[in-house]
This record gives sequence, structure tokens and C-alpha cells, in this order.
Amino acid sequence: MLSKKLTKALNEQVNAEYYSAYLYLSMSAAMNSIGLKGVSSWLFVQAQEELAHGINIYRYILERSGEAAFAPIEQPSASFSDINAVFKEVLSHEKKVTKSINSIATLAMQELDHACYQFMMWYVDEQVEEEANVSEILDKLRLIGDNKGLLLTLDNELGTRVFVDPFPPKTN
Repeated sequence: MLSKKLTKALNEQVNAEYYSAYLYLSMSAAMNSIGLKGVSSWLFVQAQEELAHGINIYRYILERSGEAAFAPIEQPSASFSDINAVFKEVLSHEKKVTKSINSIATLAMQELDHACYQFMMWYVDEQVEEEANVSEILDKLRLIGDNKGLLLTLDNELGTRVFVDPFPPKTN
């Protein structure tokens, strides 16, 4: 059974994951509107991942006899000046998510809830990957500068990303 504190923190994380999905969908739409279909697709896949993360945490809450609670999801910004601004915001946002995930893992350790701590370690590892991927894209954008041809090459590269559910349904 999850403690009330961990249940509350996990429910807040579900909300944060859904906000992340909204944010990335908003960014996806903005990039689509300026013709960067590959970037739009990459962000759409990112949104799908965030939804999967939220659902997985929700299932964990229920599995541990916690009570799911649903708060309103904050409206994300719908205005992004360019691709550089988008990925700078993605990195900033992922760093906030990392802090939240780390806080839950710390709380689980403090409460000696080894199962919850172990569950959160997947997310800790995932956040390392998330920040590294976005940092790599920002590095490429710095190298590209104002070169539209290279931007289109990056757009094509990012468009190859596909969603792979990290939590496929369990079979008995």
C-alpha cells in the first residue's frame, strides 16, 4: 500500500506527464504550421511517450491500492518563435520533470518504500535519456545555424522517430 504522501506525489506526476503531452502537442502543431513536419512528428511521438508514462504511473497507483486523483491540466503555451526556442523549452521542461521524478524517488527512499523506489528508477533513467536526446538536438541546431538545407536534413532525420510503447500490455 502506498502512503498518502507517495500517492499524492504520484498523482501529481500523472498530471505533470499529461501536461507534458499537451505541451509537446502544442509545440508539434506550431512546428507543423511552419512546415517542419519531421520536427512536428518528433514532438508528437514525445507527446505519446508522456501519455504512456502517465498511464503507467496511474496503473502503478492502482496496483499499490492507492487512490487515483485527477486535477485540471494546465494549458500550455501555443506560441513558439522558432525551432530553437522549441527545443530550448523542451530541455527546460525535461529538467523540471527530472526534478519531480527525483523528488518522488527521494520520498520513496525516505519512506522505505523499496517497491516505489524501484518503480521510479525506470523514470530516473528515462530522464537522463530525455535530456541527452534534446541536448543533442540543440547541439545540432547550433551547428546548423541559419543553413536552411541542413535544417531540412535535421527535419527529415527527426521525422523518422516512431512511438514504441515502453509499457506493452502484460499477458498472462
